[in-house]
Amino acid sequence: MALVGSGLLKQLGACVGKYRRGKTCSIICDSKVAPLFAKRVKRGLTSAGFQPIVITIPAGEKSKTLAQAGAICDQMIAAGLDRQSFVIGLGGGVIGDISGFVAAIYHRGIPHVQIPTTLLAMVDSSIGGKTGVNTRDGKNLIGALHHPSLVIDDVDVLKTLPRREFNQGFAEIIKHAIIADAKMFGTLQSFKASEALALQQLIRRNIEIKAAIVAKDEQDRTGERALLNFGHTVGHGIERAGGYQKFLHGEAVSLGIVAACAISIKRAGLPPDQRDKVVDLLQRFELPTRLPPKFPRKKIIDALKFDKKF
Repeated sequence: MALVGSGLLKQLGACVGKYRRGKTCSIICDSKVAPLFAKRVKRGLTSAGFQPIVITIPAGEKSKTLAQAGAICDQMIAAGLDRQSFVIGLGGGVIGDISGFVAAIYHRGIPHVQIPTTLLAMVDSSIGGKTGVNTRDGKNLIGALHHPSLVIDDVDVLKTLPRREFNQGFAEIIKHAIIADAKMFGTLQSFKASEALALQQLIRRNIEIKAAIVAKDEQDRTGERALLNFGHTVGHGIERAGGYQKFLHGEAVSLGIVAACAISIKRAGLPPDQRDKVVDLLQRFELPTRLPPKFPRKKIIDALKFDKKF
C-alpha cells in the first residue's frame, strides 16, 4: 500500500494505525533527515499510542554496511523491540535499503514502513521490496526481498530538498518512461515540478509502473524485472568508481542510461536520434550525460564483474 499526497505526516498516527497493530517501533533515519523530521514523526506516532525509538546513522552510502545494520539491531534489542514491533525507514534510498534489510532480518522478519524523503525514493527505491547493504566489492551484494507493508509519500517533505537532490529522482522517472510509458516520456518534456498536483500524479504513475513490473517477476528470476535495471549496471559501476561521493545515485543512473543507449546503437540498432532525445530529456532536469575527462573509467569496468544482476 502506497499513500501519496500532501500533509500526510500530520496524519501519520492515523495512517500507520490502519495498517500496524504492534505498538513498539524503531524510526531509522540519517544525520541529515533527523533534524528535519524525526521529532515530528516520533510525536505523531506517540500521540496515536505508539512507542517509537529514533535511531540515527551517518548520512551517505557508506553507512550501508553489515556492521551498521548489526549496530541498529543491537539498539532495537536493547530497547526491547520484539516480533510484534515494526521498523520505519525515514529518509532516502540509503535509509530505505538498510531499514528494510534490518526489518527483514530482525527476529527473522518484522514489518517495514517507508516514509521516503526524496523524490527518487518515492518513485523507485521504496517500491519492490529490494533491501540490502554494500560490500567493498559492490552495491547491495548482501540483501533480502522484504516488501514494505506501507509507503507514505508526503510530497511536502520534498520542499526541503536541494535542487540537485530533487532532480536526481528524474533519472528513475525517465528510466520508467523509456521502458514502459512513451506518453510519460512526452509529458516530461514540458513537465513543471512546481505544480503540486501534477507532481503527485507523476509519483503515482511511477509507482504503478514499477509495481506492475515487479508483480510479474517478484523474485527477479524470469528477466521481466530486469527492465528496471536499465542504466543501473554501468550506473552502479560509476558510483563505486567515484567512491560513492562523486555522483548521486540518480546522476550515476543518468550516465548509465546514456551508456546503455550507446551500447544499444552498436548492438541492437537503436536509432541515434532516439538516443539524442533521451540525452536531451536527462539534461532538461540538469542530470549529467558525460563523465568528467579524468574520471577513472577503468574502475567502472572493474566494477561490472561484481554486478549482481547478471
